Amino acid sequence: MAVIYEKRGRKAYIRLNRPETLNAFNAEMNRELRDAWLDFRNDRDVWVAIVTGEGRAFSSGADTRTLPGAAPGERQLNFSDFWSSQYSFESFEAGLEVWKPTIAAINGYCLGIGCTLAITCDFRIASERAQFGFPEVKLGVPTIMAAVRLPRLVGMGPALELLLMGDSIDAQEAYRINLVHRVVPHERLMDVAEEWADRLLQRGPTAVACTKEVAIRCSALPLPDAVRMGEALRRLARTADDAVEGGRARAEKRAPVWTGH
Repeated sequence: MAVIYEKRGRKAYIRLNRPETLNAFNAEMNRELRDAWLDFRNDRDVWVAIVTGEGRAFSSGADTRTLPGAAPGERQLNFSDFWSSQYSFESFEAGLEVWKPTIAAINGYCLGIGCTLAITCDFRIASERAQFGFPEVKLGVPTIMAAVRLPRLVGMGPALELLLMGDSIDAQEAYRINLVHRVVPHERLMDVAEEWADRLLQRGPTAVACTKEVAIRCSALPLPDAVRMGEALRRLARTADDAVEGGRARAEKRAPVWTGH
C-alpha cells in the first residue's frame, strides 16, 4: 500500500508509505490518498486526522519518473486531464472540502506536492529535521496548487521566495514565516500531534467543523456577506445535539459527552 489508513477511536491516521522513494507521489499514492480523505470526510464517527510519512520523509514531492520528459512507460501521473477527472475536487490539496480538523506531522523532507499536502492541513507540526520547499521550477514545471494556497498562509513575499526560487528552508525558518505552528524534537513529533488531536477531540465536533467552514469560506467574502453566512451557519449549529449537551454539561459542572450530532 502506498498509503496506510487506520482509524483508532475518533482519530484517523494517514501515513504516506513509499519510504524507498522518500514517499514520492505516484498514481497509486494519489488514488489511495484521495480514497482515505473521502472516507475520513464521510465517516461521522471520526473527528480528526493526523497525516505523516513513513521513514525519513513526509514526502519528497512527485516521483520524478512522472514528470514531462520521463522515459516511455514511466509517466504515472497525468495532470493534463485534471479538469475532466475525479482528481479535480476529490483531491485534498486541490479542492476536496473537509471541515474536520487535520494535522500534518512533518517528519522530514516536505517538498513539492508533499508540501502542498502539508499546507492544506489545518495544523502543521514539524520535526526539527524537517525541510520545506517547492523545487518544481528547477525542473521547468510550474507550482500550481501551492501558488494558490501559500500566499494566503504566509503572505505574498515569503510565498514568492519559496515558489519562484525553488530552494528549501529548514524547520526554524518555516516557523519564522508561519509555515508551521510548532517545531519539536524529532522523537516527540507524534506525541505532540497526538496531544493536539486529543485537545481537538475535547471540543464539540459540530462546532469545530462549523467554525472551520466559516473561517475558510468567509475569508474571501465582503464583510457583510461573511457575517450573514456565519450567522446562518450559527443558527444551524445551535440546533445540534452537541450544542444542547455543551450547555447542559456546563450547568452540571461536568465534561461534555460529544456525539457529533
